[in-house]
Amino acid sequence: VAMKYRLLGRSGLRVSELALGTMTFGEDWGWGAPLEESRRIFDAFTNAGGNFIDTACNYTEGTSEKYVGKLIASDRDYFVVATKYTLRPNQFQNMDPNRGGNARKNMIREVEASLQRLGSDYIDLLYLHMWDYTTPVEEIMRAADDLVRAGKILYFGMSDTPAYIMARANMYARCMGLSPVVATQVPYNLARRDPEREIMPMAREEDIAVTCWGLVMGGVLTGKYRSADTQTRYEKASKESMDIGDGVVSLAEEIGHSPAQIAVNWVRQQQSKAQVIPILGARTHAQMEENLGALDFELTSDQLEKIDSLIDFDPGFPRSFLHSDNVRNLVHGKTYDSLENHRF
Repeated sequence: VAMKYRLLGRSGLRVSELALGTMTFGEDWGWGAPLEESRRIFDAFTNAGGNFIDTACNYTEGTSEKYVGKLIASDRDYFVVATKYTLRPNQFQNMDPNRGGNARKNMIREVEASLQRLGSDYIDLLYLHMWDYTTPVEEIMRAADDLVRAGKILYFGMSDTPAYIMARANMYARCMGLSPVVATQVPYNLARRDPEREIMPMAREEDIAVTCWGLVMGGVLTGKYRSADTQTRYEKASKESMDIGDGVVSLAEEIGHSPAQIAVNWVRQQQSKAQVIPILGARTHAQMEENLGALDFELTSDQLEKIDSLIDFDPGFPRSFLHSDNVRNLVHGKTYDSLENHRF
């Protein structure tokens, strides 16, 4: 099945419906893939039609960006490369107080360093990697817009950032005529649905793309830890998560697809909540090929309901309160059977 493409949030940029995560490119952290295995993973993704590549300035101490640069060099303009700034490499943990964080100084420095490692004169999408709770939103948005105007980045996003900060950032951008936030990045899978509380409703309202990592929860949702040899590995996952993984494995056996493919497709098919783009991570070519098999099928509505029934997810206040039948009847009478297709 051919890869589909979609516009990235409120932009004209066309990206593949699945992104390639490259935190596994490089062995500097004691695990990951060497260059040739990274190339095989990359080739499998691009041969399937993928063009959206995700990395960061600190992934494997910069090796990830270097590998990505080598792999895209023959056709740089075809690829949409997203990278991130904020986190300092390990070798700078005790040096230079301005080396990390969201400030303009660190943003400019890390963009220049990323461009060198990527061997490119522009970055398609720059994410603020994590909210630092110190840098003013106005400073961040003005600095990002300066980089857009200079042609060094094309679009700006915010990863691992509270919903209210992104809403405030986009309001400021609209008022000042600056480049807006067009994408965010969050951990999201069928056992970890926290983004549905605030981030995804905000992203839907603001037309921000939601790129998602941790699709198989480190292997928990594939049943990996049920077959682990040691108790220590088993204890990495909660009993609830392990039980959910068992349910995924059971459905996989029933429908003839792998648990990883089911986990990927569950995320890929959450488009009613926001514009969702799963990020595929793999340490081996075989893992990437397996993940890409998710393109060959979609989960039926019955199968989605079966998966949803594995966890009792509570969106919390105010959504659970506002969506209760009693409150909806008080507000709307009985005129709405469902609020699912309405903004909230």
